Amino acid sequence: MEFHKAPFTVFRIHPESAPDQHRCGNDPETDADPYILGVSAGATLGATGSLFLGLGVISGFWAFVGAGGACFLVLALSSADGKTTSVKLILSGMIVNALLTAFSNFIIAVAGDSDGMMSIKFWTMGSLTRAGWKNIGPIALIVLAAAVFFRTQAQTLDGLMLGEEAASTIGINTFRCRLVYLLVLSVLTGALVSVCGTIGFVGLIIPHVSRAIAGTAHRKLLPIAALSGGLFMLWVDAIARSLIPNTELPVGIFTALVGAPFFVYVMVRKKYGFGGN
Repeated sequence: MEFHKAPFTVFRIHPESAPDQHRCGNDPETDADPYILGVSAGATLGATGSLFLGLGVISGFWAFVGAGGACFLVLALSSADGKTTSVKLILSGMIVNALLTAFSNFIIAVAGDSDGMMSIKFWTMGSLTRAGWKNIGPIALIVLAAAVFFRTQAQTLDGLMLGEEAASTIGINTFRCRLVYLLVLSVLTGALVSVCGTIGFVGLIIPHVSRAIAGTAHRKLLPIAALSGGLFMLWVDAIARSLIPNTELPVGIFTALVGAPFFVYVMVRKKYGFGGN
């Protein structure tokens, strides 16, 4: 195992776990993974476009722009009738995810640079091959700053779990929470996607496991989710690099193989419902 990737995997999980904590509904199972919300797809489109616009490299700045644009679209769609719910937020994210992924695939299909196209195809499936000490510095600063921010929001996040109406009665502006948290998420996702691509479903699996360990209090849940996600990504990366000799498979393949069935389990379990939130 390449231990220089260990810190990076811890950083990689944080934006995947933090969004789970800003859902504004009373159902603790209604998670908001950036992969599901379309934020990762927006970052992918921005980074893919930057490569084929002649910049020569995958741009973190344009990945951030794409993630921010995806956040705006999701918020606009989910609040079109003046009221935003968790279900509408997730459904809007799935729509935006499908749309932006289609645009990214179109760019890849029409691009004339075969080497760049292969690089993007591998990158869109998620990989930690580019993660190392040389590019961990800026990522560490961004994620640590966001970690401190979410740590200060622990009490507000606990209040949001009561549901939108209950949170409003205790003075929480749920729309502003969604806006601020999604903007912070777009910075995190844009920075990380520009380096290791899109790795989906981690933010769906790990928060559930972490919640079973630490409970629902975010003061304890956030650090445990970050550390648990880092360990999970280390093992997934090890499997991806050792399953086939002399070949490193994209880690996004394995997270999807685990995450998709887990998502099905969450949806069909007796206590889960799409109700009012």
